[in-house]
Amino acid sequence: MTPPQAPPAHSQAFRFRRLANWLPLGLTYMFLYMGRYNLTVAQTALGGLMDKEQFGWIFGVGAVVYGFSFVLNGPLTDKLGGRFAILTAAAGAAVMNFFLGLATTSLLHTEPGRYPVVLIFTILYAGNMYFQSFGAVAIVKVNSNWFHVRERGKFGGIFGVLISLGIYMAFDVGETIVQAVRASADPERLGWLGRLLHSLIGPGHGGGDRTWWIFYIPAGLLFLFFLVDLLLVRDKPSGAGFEDFHLGDATADMKEDRLPFRDVLKRMLTNPVILTIAAIEFCSGVLRNGIMHWFFIYAKETTPPGVTIFVQEHWGAVLCLAGILGGIFAGFVSDTVFGSRRGPVAAILYAGMIGVSLGSWILLAHHNALGWTMAAGSLFVIGVHGMLSGTASADFGGSKNAGTAVGLIDGCVYLGTGFQAIVLGKLTEMSWSLWPPFLLLFAVLGFILTLRILQAYPESKKSA
Repeated sequence: MTPPQAPPAHSQAFRFRRLANWLPLGLTYMFLYMGRYNLTVAQTALGGLMDKEQFGWIFGVGAVVYGFSFVLNGPLTDKLGGRFAILTAAAGAAVMNFFLGLATTSLLHTEPGRYPVVLIFTILYAGNMYFQSFGAVAIVKVNSNWFHVRERGKFGGIFGVLISLGIYMAFDVGETIVQAVRASADPERLGWLGRLLHSLIGPGHGGGDRTWWIFYIPAGLLFLFFLVDLLLVRDKPSGAGFEDFHLGDATADMKEDRLPFRDVLKRMLTNPVILTIAAIEFCSGVLRNGIMHWFFIYAKETTPPGVTIFVQEHWGAVLCLAGILGGIFAGFVSDTVFGSRRGPVAAILYAGMIGVSLGSWILLAHHNALGWTMAAGSLFVIGVHGMLSGTASADFGGSKNAGTAVGLIDGCVYLGTGFQAIVLGKLTEMSWSLWPPFLLLFAVLGFILTLRILQAYPESKKSA
């Protein structure tokens, strides 16, 4: 297919205002990740108070709630705008993280066995994930109006970077918080951030662990960025005093501001490219979280006492670097090598995921080598996720339908996330040897699906 026209030559003032629009939006998304995956860090800190199967159900139900929320939140974002969605995400997730902190306080002060861990945490985490589901919809909706289709591959790379920074905040900064608030914490063995946190919120002598701060700190950061977004984020260039421009995507030539939800959903569900991308992203949800959470838990559970595994100790930073490299690679190659087609890059990265899954099967007992193999897997799958959820959803859904399109696609990511959480929660209780072949199955399936969209390209169409 013929690529659309080149993007307009933006002025320096426009580029600066666009930066001031997407940067706070992106940082909010980063802190949403911190307030989403802090549950994994809390699980390892709580030990026997929340076992793997309980964690799998809590996280899995939350992820499924996230996945189905697109039915409401995608069209709502198309109607009310991405600014509304990011403000709702930040405020709602801040409140739910605050209540998760209260629940953790109660858990730590209740006699073991008498606290309904699964019931309370499932309800609160599901509420958190409902509000979290506005985040990806918001960031794609807003930026689809500020970036031409030929610029979005690079934005897909930025999207992957933001995801990676959020993962770093969740795992490494989250682990620093947990270590700093332990009753047994030794300030001399903490980094500068850990020492600062220990002096501010540490338990003192004999005060007991204060693990609830793993939820309170993200709640405070999200509330802060709610205020920043309120001041700076605008849905379109025209909202910031600049002219809107032709975006070159699937709805750029539509006369209507947006289609009715029924018509949009019909177009989404009858578009083979969007359906294929959604199926690929289901596999991405299985693989991304099947690596991210379960290696962290595996390493904590199986590493011999006294043995230091670098990747385990710096899991957030390793995932952050891997995700940044994957996102930048995917965006650059898509726009510069494949003419803004997303399918070929996704196929390359999924081929890498097959190799990672096979490698992890072979190296399961070798923690250091397994850790670096899993890091490579994160590079590949975050590259795919940023490219498809962050970019292709806006390309093929169009800026006017971006909320519904990214809701459908990112919703499938979290249906995959919920599925793997529940299944791996059970499988890993039986044997960790079942973990790598489970990942391999979805790596192969995802690769086969990417072959169906190698030539796919969005076309601007007149109003349907």
